Amino acid sequence: MRDVTYYVATSLDGFIAAPDGTWSAFLDEGDHMAVLVDEFADTLPGHVQDALGIQSDATMFDTVIMGWTTYSAALDVGIVSPYPHLRQFVASRHRRSESDDVTVTDDPAATLGRLRKEDGAGIWLAGGGALAGDLVDQIDRLVLKINPVVLGDGVRLFAGARYADRPFTATRVRQFESGVVIAEYRRVSGTRGVTP
Repeated sequence: MRDVTYYVATSLDGFIAAPDGTWSAFLDEGDHMAVLVDEFADTLPGHVQDALGIQSDATMFDTVIMGWTTYSAALDVGIVSPYPHLRQFVASRHRRSESDDVTVTDDPAATLGRLRKEDGAGIWLAGGGALAGDLVDQIDRLVLKINPVVLGDGVRLFAGARYADRPFTATRVRQFESGVVIAEYRRVSGTRGVTP
């Protein structure tokens, strides 16, 4: 079964975006960027890969699932297929796809359950927080790019998730001079949202 990895930037207080959905408070320069480009190139949008002169090989991730708000950030700048090197799924009950490369699903949990059973590389959950909250019990790995900023309000890392014990084990933590920490976790085997 394929792993689902929630790979996302977050503030120290657990917000992945400001209240208006923007993430300009997060650092896009610094020594941590080399790791993001080298190790996580599959998560870079196609136009960013083109600008950097790189091409990911989809060995870490070959599929991405995101919420409509996350997808609309690309639409707002005229990009209808932000990750053309990946299979792209967008969760929405009311919207339609803007591209043949993007599949809209009104049941992301069922879609993700089906995708997990297919052969292939990992599945990247790109956000947003409400989608992550809905899919929290299907997440196998967390890769958090923790930025040295406190937002106080905004889009929560797991917005709307019901309370349950969901233990994860730290597998790798790297701190950079930029102040960013990349923390990686794996779900403890056999735990999928146990309500005490």
